[in-house]
Amino acid sequence: MLRRRNEALPGLVAGIIVYGLLLELVGVWFVDDKAAYSVGLWYGIIIAAGMAINMAGVIYDSVFEDTGGKTNYKAVAKSILRYLVVVILFMILGILRFGYLIAAFLGLMGLKFSAYMQPVFNRLAVRMGWRMPDSEIASDQEAVSWEDPVQERILDSPLWDEPDERQSEEARSENMSQGCDKEVEA
Repeated sequence: MLRRRNEALPGLVAGIIVYGLLLELVGVWFVDDKAAYSVGLWYGIIIAAGMAINMAGVIYDSVFEDTGGKTNYKAVAKSILRYLVVVILFMILGILRFGYLIAAFLGLMGLKFSAYMQPVFNRLAVRMGWRMPDSEIASDQEAVSWEDPVQERILDSPLWDEPDERQSEEARSENMSQGCDKEVEA
């Protein structure tokens, strides 16, 4: 399911979980209240994984949805909402004190750790035989013909036609207006 949204998302979430396991194994020995540390850490890890999934969804929607030119506004609104939810979740943890707030923040940093370590994880996965090298993936994808109706409509538009150098400015503007009229009819 995660791979349908973004090819890198399963690796990113796995990296967040690995980061959480490392912090759990190391950090639990340095705190007095081990349960509060663990709850706070995994609270932050879950938030980080949720943020990664949400970001992948926002990127997917921005790239592949035809929103009529409002893609940027929707992406910004969803990003602001994501950070607002994180702040609210941290406020709940701070008010109810069922886990360490600092541990939750360290868990949230798992998103950064996983993003920075993604190239290392990919090389490790290739060496272990869990994944094909990117060069082989690219050649396999070139062999598959994948058609995107939105992209085809954009590329078939006269707006993408290279202007003929012999064409007058009037003819160019006429082609542009015809392209706009076709979009309105469609």
